[in-house]
Amino acid sequence: MVIVVRHARRVLMLLVATASLAGCGWFGGSKDDTFTEQPVEVLYNRALDDLGRQEYKQAAKEFEEVDRQHPYSVWATKAQIMAAFTYYQSNKYDDAIIALDRFIQLHPGHRDIPYAYYLKGLCYYEQISDVGRDQRVTQQALDALSEVAKRFPDSPYARDARLKVELCIDHLAGKEMDIGRYYQKQHQYVGAINRYRLVIERYQTTTHVPEALHRLVETYLALGVQSEAKETAAVLGYNFPGSDWYQDSYFLVTGEGAPAPEDKGSGGWFFGIF
Repeated sequence: MVIVVRHARRVLMLLVATASLAGCGWFGGSKDDTFTEQPVEVLYNRALDDLGRQEYKQAAKEFEEVDRQHPYSVWATKAQIMAAFTYYQSNKYDDAIIALDRFIQLHPGHRDIPYAYYLKGLCYYEQISDVGRDQRVTQQALDALSEVAKRFPDSPYARDARLKVELCIDHLAGKEMDIGRYYQKQHQYVGAINRYRLVIERYQTTTHVPEALHRLVETYLALGVQSEAKETAAVLGYNFPGSDWYQDSYFLVTGEGAPAPEDKGSGGWFFGIF
């Protein structure tokens, strides 16, 4: 009986002490941290005003507050896509993509879904770097923008998405050409040939194909494979008869005429073949 009474007293003392600590703010609370719900229109319009003043950090916070305080309102759905747009405007692409993925998951049938997919594609597209760097984000942009064109072909965003898809493809081809030229300069001709053939086969609609064919002619000649060089030059001449690249290849194969007078910015004509 004595043990039970003592235990009860200890529990009572602990409860009193806990209440005292909570009142003193030991558990993160304070009299100034009381939550005050605000009308949804006030929150949303304040966020729009901050967005107009390019105060993106505050605007994003307020759009998210709309969603937090009024999660079942029409404004909450609009605030989600606006928060993503605000992150995009401030170049916080990762945050924008996270917000867009959440919007797409929660509202797959919403009228702004085409725009959400398009904005996600733009987040990747605007991070594309020069061909000397890793092109993972270029592939992500290509995948995202292709999805816009495929899923929403009649949307206002489809035309621009298709244009940017072509630019992404051209950029990826440029990366392969950059690697191929590097291999060729290092006299690693098999590696160069593989890269150039990849451009011709996978990216045949890009602007890099004429140069890829010409570089193949150069590498085949460097390896002493005259027949392959002549066949490749013939393909180049058939498809791009008026190009400077064909003029260069024709000179290399036949010794007639002259190479094109201008260096086309890709390391010269011969890469030390002769």
